[in-house]
Amino acid sequence: MFRHALLAAAFAGLALTSPVHAQDSGAKPEVKLGFAKCAQCLSMALVPQFTQDVKIEAINFTSGNDVLTALVSHSVDIAQVTYLHFVTALDRGLDVVAVSGQVNGGSEILVRNSLNLKQDDWVGLKKLVDAAKEKGSPLKIAASRGNAQDLHMRGELQMHGIDPNKDVQFINIPNPADHVSALQRGEIDLVCSVEPFASQIRLSGAGKLFNFPYDQAAGKLSNLIVTRSDVIKDHPEAVKATVAAVVKMVDSLQTDKTGWLDSINKYTALDKTVAVESLKNAYPDYRMYRTQTIAIAKMMRDLHYVSTDVTPAIDKNMNYTFLSEATGKPKTALGY
Repeated sequence: MFRHALLAAAFAGLALTSPVHAQDSGAKPEVKLGFAKCAQCLSMALVPQFTQDVKIEAINFTSGNDVLTALVSHSVDIAQVTYLHFVTALDRGLDVVAVSGQVNGGSEILVRNSLNLKQDDWVGLKKLVDAAKEKGSPLKIAASRGNAQDLHMRGELQMHGIDPNKDVQFINIPNPADHVSALQRGEIDLVCSVEPFASQIRLSGAGKLFNFPYDQAAGKLSNLIVTRSDVIKDHPEAVKATVAAVVKMVDSLQTDKTGWLDSINKYTALDKTVAVESLKNAYPDYRMYRTQTIAIAKMMRDLHYVSTDVTPAIDKNMNYTFLSEATGKPKTALGY
């Protein structure tokens, strides 16, 4: 379904022109910037204030899937997505080019309170999984199909001898904000949720922490800033200004998280306590990690997320030019 939606959007986009434009020769270029609704993603709402060279309209979407669809359908020019979305898009032959990192982390595996599991007790979880499968009622695991957390969890399960495609039952819950209610109603046993909704689950008592799933190939990597090749060709200065603004924004998050916290509150309506807790599991970083991206693509192929080897496309579609200009660093210092 995800594949069909992306392909349909891509074909629809062929008939459209990029929304980047200037009113006249003296006007600032206008850029539409899409981002998803998660703690690490919501810092993107701050990007417009870090540039005077381009007018950026920051647009919030429910999920990374929606953001990527908007990008390939030419509804936005630049998008915050995940490494998973980037690899998936390349596997589908879509036109996406990574130009910057942003914020990583944000993943957390939580279990319902009635499960007799301590934190990081993978042996205990494996026993529960095997027992439930033997009874014909496999453990139910929620995921928002296509987001970084889904990949992080599947990779961790596989590492610990649990086949995510055969040993458990996955339930797709597209909106991560719905994870807490699914746990409360007992509809699921585990979930790998994204911040700030993971912190909401813990702080509300709806579930308990099991694991931070960062031992798999993706590590803590989650977010990328991507655009299309036509935007780079036709509007390089707009891309340059936007990446420079992202770099300034990321640098600012290292010392001042006030605006970030306000964005989380604005777009999720969760209180400040949850927002503060969620940022303990988020790591600002504008680098793009090429070698790890290749490892992520291999893991995704092993997990049947993608069907082809996209290594050549990764090398071709990670463009360090704008990031290097914005930071004054060579690509070898930026994750290449």
